[in-house]
Amino acid sequence: MSPNKREREYARRRHEQWMERQRTSKMRRRRTRIAAVAAVGVLGIVGVIALVSQTANKSAAVSSSSSPTTSSAAASATPTSTSPSTAATPPSPALAEARAWTADLTTSAGNLGITLDGVLAPQAVASFVYLARLGYFDNLTCHRLTVTGIFVLQCGSPTGTSTGGPNYSFGPVENAPADNVYPAGTVAMARAGNNANSQGSQFFIVYKDSTIPADTAGGYTVFGHLTTGLDVVTTVAASGVSGGKTDGPPSIPVTIQGVAVK
Repeated sequence: MSPNKREREYARRRHEQWMERQRTSKMRRRRTRIAAVAAVGVLGIVGVIALVSQTANKSAAVSSSSSPTTSSAAASATPTSTSPSTAATPPSPALAEARAWTADLTTSAGNLGITLDGVLAPQAVASFVYLARLGYFDNLTCHRLTVTGIFVLQCGSPTGTSTGGPNYSFGPVENAPADNVYPAGTVAMARAGNNANSQGSQFFIVYKDSTIPADTAGGYTVFGHLTTGLDVVTTVAASGVSGGKTDGPPSIPVTIQGVAVK
């Protein structure tokens, strides 16, 4: 078999595996809804890497394993922070205008330039643009750095603890890579494990090529890419995690001082 044919066959198998995960997820959600009629339960979300989701009801936490999710243990009805109050429902994907946007993040560690993909990830971009215009990200920290397994800097938690978010959440996953590979410079949404509808304000920046396995909800919404500032993130990563750990607050504190979108 020629190399091209092998690559096509490999891509076909990956797609079939992804479709099977989607079918399994749909059946699982149906069973959950049926069970909810008989009793009210509390769903605990265990994150493979907990790259924090940011909603009131689902917040993310990056664990030492290999896939971004959030923890619901510390979730509350409203975010505990000084961030501006948000609407109870996410903005319409139409806000993304089906176009590319630019976002300039001013941080205490250096400036980051991001191209936002309003065509392939309209809901995530609409939410990011809405929150940025509201000043939601101002003075929030990039609270989590992972230096083994996956290589990301996570930002956007209003509490700075991988919990909290705006008063809404959204889904499903958009524009996730079929091969689960997130190249350096990727900007993607954090979410709760196995819950595509738990996306909010928390996002992660990949500073080194990372393979992040999909779960039953799929992969992770890729809504942008760094155009400038990857060196800023790699410098932060090179200084490691506070206390010499492999997952936690970066040794170099990173505070978002402002986000301008256009």
